Amino acid sequence: MAVASKIPEVVLSSSSGSKGMPVIGFGTAADSNDGAILKSAVLEAIKLGYRHFDTASAYGSEQALGEAIAQALTLGLVSSREELFITSKLWPSDAHPDLVLPALQKSVRSVILIVKLYLPCS
Repeated sequence: MAVASKIPEVVLSSSSGSKGMPVIGFGTAADSNDGAILKSAVLEAIKLGYRHFDTASAYGSEQALGEAIAQALTLGLVSSREELFITSKLWPSDAHPDLVLPALQKSVRSVILIVKLYLPCS
């Protein structure tokens, strides 16, 4: 098995404080939404040292990512969800004032943790 390595981070600052974001992330968009394959890939990525995962509701990968993270916690591959940095995206169809918060809440429930960066998708 490969040895996990530390991926460099950039510090993002906001009014609520600073947070390190790994500069290399693991994308979860795929032609096939096979949850079992994605969970296995995410677990292997965590073993290799990845801590930044990119997803979006439209990818159909948020739930499988959340399940993989829960399994990684159970297996002791990460000690807490705080070790991970999750980026998700607001899909253009949800980019209306009354739809943004519900879309974010759906993503947070699916991934089962705090999304640390939520971007508009273009």
